[in-house]
Amino acid sequence: MPEVLDAAREEHRRLAEEIRRHDYHYHVLDNPIISDAEYDALMRRLLELEAAHPALATPDSPSQRVGGAVSASFRTVTHPVPLLSLDNAFTDDDLRDFDRRVRSRVEGGEVAYVAEHKIDGLTVRLRYENGVLVEGATRGDGITGEEITANVRTIRSLPLTLRAPAGGEVPAVLEVRGEAYLPVEDFEKLNAAREQRGEPLFANPRNAAAGSLRQLDPRVTATRPLSIFVYQLLPGEGVQPASHWESLKYLRELGLVTNPHSRRCQTIDEVIEFCRYWQERRGELPYEIDGVVVKVDSLAQQEQLGTRSRSPRWAAAVKFPAERGVSVVEDILVSVGRTGTLTPVAKLRPVRLAGSTVSRASLHNEDLIRQKDVRIGDAVVVQKAGDVIPEVVEVLPERRTGGEREFEMPHLCPVCSAPVERLEGEAAHRCTGGLTCPAQIHEGIVHFASRDGMNIEGLGPSIVAALLQVGFIKDAADLYSLREEQLAVLERMGPKSAANLVSAIRATKDQPLHRLIYALGIKHVGERGARVLAEHFGTLEALSRASEAELAAVPEVGEKTAHSVRSFFDSPRAQRLLEKLVAAGVRTTAEAARTGGELEGLTLVITGTLSGFTRAEAEEAITARGGRVASGVSRKTDFVVAGESPGSKLDKARSLGVRVLNEDEFARLLRGEQI
Repeated sequence: MPEVLDAAREEHRRLAEEIRRHDYHYHVLDNPIISDAEYDALMRRLLELEAAHPALATPDSPSQRVGGAVSASFRTVTHPVPLLSLDNAFTDDDLRDFDRRVRSRVEGGEVAYVAEHKIDGLTVRLRYENGVLVEGATRGDGITGEEITANVRTIRSLPLTLRAPAGGEVPAVLEVRGEAYLPVEDFEKLNAAREQRGEPLFANPRNAAAGSLRQLDPRVTATRPLSIFVYQLLPGEGVQPASHWESLKYLRELGLVTNPHSRRCQTIDEVIEFCRYWQERRGELPYEIDGVVVKVDSLAQQEQLGTRSRSPRWAAAVKFPAERGVSVVEDILVSVGRTGTLTPVAKLRPVRLAGSTVSRASLHNEDLIRQKDVRIGDAVVVQKAGDVIPEVVEVLPERRTGGEREFEMPHLCPVCSAPVERLEGEAAHRCTGGLTCPAQIHEGIVHFASRDGMNIEGLGPSIVAALLQVGFIKDAADLYSLREEQLAVLERMGPKSAANLVSAIRATKDQPLHRLIYALGIKHVGERGARVLAEHFGTLEALSRASEAELAAVPEVGEKTAHSVRSFFDSPRAQRLLEKLVAAGVRTTAEAARTGGELEGLTLVITGTLSGFTRAEAEEAITARGGRVASGVSRKTDFVVAGESPGSKLDKARSLGVRVLNEDEFARLLRGEQI
């Protein structure tokens, strides 16, 4: 009946408005005025109304935070304004140089700055039309990104509808830039839950945030407690404040969350003071930062300073050094890898570093332990290299009590009790048990399923261990014969999870040949070597029959790798593994070389770290478009793609006159655009 719908519509409008008001008090003002239970009751009633009257579930309804339908893929969108990266500054002198460059280019030379936390998350662009959130996108390469609107709607601190500022109206169109992140406490809870389910752990909160926002199923994103800080009003029509500081105030008036610790600084000395303060106190924050962003405050001066090809002249990112802490080596344990390498690992008294709790750090090999004189019981300085990998930096001998113990590498494998050997000229100790060693079998299967291998989603180390323990698998090929009813009996593996895992395993049967070769875990054959072998031999059968001399003659292979490949295929266990993979229907032939692609006939070399691609993704993008990836620069090289911290290949490219592309130019090349 019309009157029933009208009543429901009115109640829905009132509920939605009340929920938005409470969201604003909770996330923007940090001053909740009702309990969580009361808030949940309001949301439940809203969902009940929408279930009874689906037309009420409009895009700006608070219900849209629960996640929508699964997407087959992300749509590519072009940013109206390029989202540039920032030049880095590492020292006070770098900042003073930045200040001198800025003041030399602006009229009058007087400049104020805004200093903000550099949140370690994922950059997103948001678009509001008539106050309603209509689009969210990743930064991508700065020119184009991926449309993730359904996912950003799940972020509770992000308003789906803007508030009208005092004495004004919401703008017709508003484009902003922000950083989505996962609070440290929520990150640790997420990883603890993933560990219980046997899923791979996220390396850090940034990876977790990025992985959450790039889920094809928004309902998964909705289960991750993401937050966001909006930090830039992008140029456009409507209200344009005179300064960045005023634009942050304007964004807050609209109901968007900005970082409360941002500071307007009159001089570069105040900026330096801000950086020092937060470098020492970064561990006190509920979110992870890896530095400070410094911006010229005046928007007129920003326009006067302009931009370079990749970065604005009016801003810089101050990168903090790796965070360090002091811990105690409670024990030194030994792990066994897939090739039999024994790796000593320091068991540490838990210490908080760079947003997570560290309790273990690799000591790599016995020589390094002797070099640093690490003993069980020692107080040590620990840091995260690149804020990701924990490492022992140094020992604090002045804290020794006399009860410390020196470490000795075991003579027998701690897993299978086979003799341990150390070959002349090598730093590593190795278990001689080969593929009879349970640890090597386990690590080999984990490697087989890894991202650069067959990329089996959901198959983590814990599940592999459980499958081996109950005897469902003996090698990687057995994965393809697993049945749902088998998996469903495993602890924390229900029928739905079992069905998903079986489906994920079967979906990898048609992976490219180079992934299969890499997944086999042949000693000395990395991701690049696997590509070279796949391109040269074309089939796994041809590779398995190649002589050591034929292998060594392949460019980029070499004698040591050739010997390792031949030894692998001569192993009866490897031969049985390959027979089972073929019988399971795993593809063992390379795809036909693509012709007519955007990069056909071009040879590219990649050096340095790319922000928008892993090395494997960049190489796959090149080969998928008919190009060739080379490991070394020569006069036959068409382009060198240079990321951050490029090596000697960049110098050689310049000396030979080979054109060098930055990451933005590389992305445009992949899209077939002129560069």
